[in-house]
Amino acid sequence: MTQALHIHFPGKLVFGNGTLSQLAGDLAGMGKKKVFIVTISPLLGQLEPLIAQLTARGIAVQTDTSIVREPTFADCRALMAVAEPFDPEVVLGIGGGSVLDVAKLVAAQLGNTQTLTDYVGIGLLAGRSRTLICVPATSGTGSEVSPNAILVDETDGQKKGIISPFLVPDMVYVDPLLTLSVPPAITAATGIDALTHCLEAYTNKFAQPLIDVYAFEGMRLIAAHLVRAVTNGADEEARSQVAMGSLLGGFCLGPVNTAGVHALAYPLGSLFHLPHGLSNALLLPYVMAFNAPAAPARYAQVALALGCERGETDEETARRGIDKIRELNQACGIPARLREVNIPYDVIPEMAEDALKITRLLKNNPREITLADAITIYEAAY
Repeated sequence: MTQALHIHFPGKLVFGNGTLSQLAGDLAGMGKKKVFIVTISPLLGQLEPLIAQLTARGIAVQTDTSIVREPTFADCRALMAVAEPFDPEVVLGIGGGSVLDVAKLVAAQLGNTQTLTDYVGIGLLAGRSRTLICVPATSGTGSEVSPNAILVDETDGQKKGIISPFLVPDMVYVDPLLTLSVPPAITAATGIDALTHCLEAYTNKFAQPLIDVYAFEGMRLIAAHLVRAVTNGADEEARSQVAMGSLLGGFCLGPVNTAGVHALAYPLGSLFHLPHGLSNALLLPYVMAFNAPAAPARYAQVALALGCERGETDEETARRGIDKIRELNQACGIPARLREVNIPYDVIPEMAEDALKITRLLKNNPREITLADAITIYEAAY
């Protein structure tokens, strides 16, 4: 351990099927009167009982469904123009990672004299005056418990991170039943994304023993149940186990964070608007193959978490883990190559240059990634 461990947990965490039904009563008990909900249109039907319960308790509700893609700074500012006149006491994010990230920023921005760009980076947000509640509707990003929010800067096309303990929600409700309607392709990509959070934390240059516990169990749960969740979305047990794995991955993001996979995945999103989870899933086995020689014992443990049998050496066991990820991707219907998602070969040098700008993640990687290395990894994935 070469750096201090800092963990910021939500003030309250509720996990389990049907737990969303508790939220209205909890808010009423806190004396809250105005709630701003950031969500997506496909969830509105499932949220009708919650909204009815809130209004029945005299709580004013305003709902916004404008976030339909990976959000930009402009998207966030546009949403603020809607939220500020309402002036809520509570911001409630219900959805995938993009929705939760924006909800976190809206809560931080309300009543804040700082501008959004003032606190891009690590630890620059001065505070948050509104109650923030996050409810994930996918099992993937872990944003509901992380101190991170990611926005695309429309001026240069780059993804920018805002990292602050003030972005950790006050309350989190994880209701796996909300994920039952998530389509197979999104279930697969977000599930592998969650697994990647755990895997990159476990093999991180700055791995921490306490976070290792979350990371190992998160990998185990997701690897054992994701294919079931993808092939039968109504499988409540599989959905619940993957949701728990995703939550554990979210706990890894603050104190340890991700590394090379996420850094190399960013250009796929910023340049080609590939979904974040799919970008990570595509690159995961290739970055693992690059990293494993630098940390064979760690990658051997990854393989065991994924359900592989131990080989005669750590190196052999690590290779089995890489093969297992390829098998998981294939079983979940995730493409194996960049060319299968129409990434042009000749853009690889540009992607490599963009990826190397993500130093806050690359510094965590167990093996240094140079420009030439990034190009080699992209070429292997092509």
